[in-house]
Amino acid sequence: MSKKTTALIYCLALALGALWLGGKQQIIGGPMIGLLMSMLLVNALNMEEEFKKQALAVGKKLLDFGIILAGGTLHFSQILGFGSKALGLLLLNLVLAFLVASYFGRRLGLSDNTAKLVGGGTAICGGTAIATLATIFKAKEEEIAYALTAIFLFDVLAALGYPYLAKALGMSANQFGFLAGSAINDTSSVAAAQETFNVLMGIEATQPITVKMTRIMLLIPTSLFFAFRQLGSGEKDQDGLLKTVQRIFPWAILWFMLMALFNSLGFFSFIGIPGKVFSLSYKYFITAALVGIGLKIRFKDLLTQGAKPILLGGITWLSLALSSLIFIFVFRNFIG
Repeated sequence: MSKKTTALIYCLALALGALWLGGKQQIIGGPMIGLLMSMLLVNALNMEEEFKKQALAVGKKLLDFGIILAGGTLHFSQILGFGSKALGLLLLNLVLAFLVASYFGRRLGLSDNTAKLVGGGTAICGGTAIATLATIFKAKEEEIAYALTAIFLFDVLAALGYPYLAKALGMSANQFGFLAGSAINDTSSVAAAQETFNVLMGIEATQPITVKMTRIMLLIPTSLFFAFRQLGSGEKDQDGLLKTVQRIFPWAILWFMLMALFNSLGFFSFIGIPGKVFSLSYKYFITAALVGIGLKIRFKDLLTQGAKPILLGGITWLSLALSSLIFIFVFRNFIG
């Protein structure tokens, strides 16, 4: 059996256990349980590097598949309506993240690339944004590692804590959608926080994912902006603009939108697929994705990558959290 097949079985099997545990209590959702279980296993056991590499690759594919299936639970009007409502906050946070990361990055003595990667990863979509922007900035491996480490710790804290914070503050499902969708970095963590909030509130809310999909789309203009800046500063366009767009375009979102459109037109009910199939299956694949992603987290790495990048990640993360909370309470009537 190949390492890739073993990794797939590992992700799918552990996801079943995580969802079962998630259904046995009302404290934390199955996706976050899957992430934590995998983190504990990789730090307790001596797993082969190739297996971890394959599990991470499988996890990313499963995440895309889960996002696509999530589209089947939504109506197109929800995406266009609720997602567009959050656009002002998302643009504000995008600018804020880069300004804060750049300002404090210089004062902490970090490289310009590290600061921009932390800003992009915090503002848009975590590791995906970091990987995309790193190719444009021609960032060094250690700069990428610093940025990933800097944002991951606070991403997990947000995914664990925001559902409880939202409940304590009496937030509606829409308001939590703004908070989680705009201020949690990674898509998988947004999905995990969404499920925990659903468990706490006894509802089936999808607003955080809707906001997050809108937020991910900002990666395209952001990447093109920096690519043009590189050209303006004398960098040669080695790949060509078209190839850059093809590389950075989040194709899973296109399929996500198509699935929502099919659902809105009644296609799935016409062919006899109940909506529950999509709501259950997308949670399962998101959980399996988090199981794979959890294998990349070594506790010792959080301690050895340096305190300054982590401090920068914390400052940038806190600035977006405060921005989102202020926005939510100022415009709570608009949000609903």
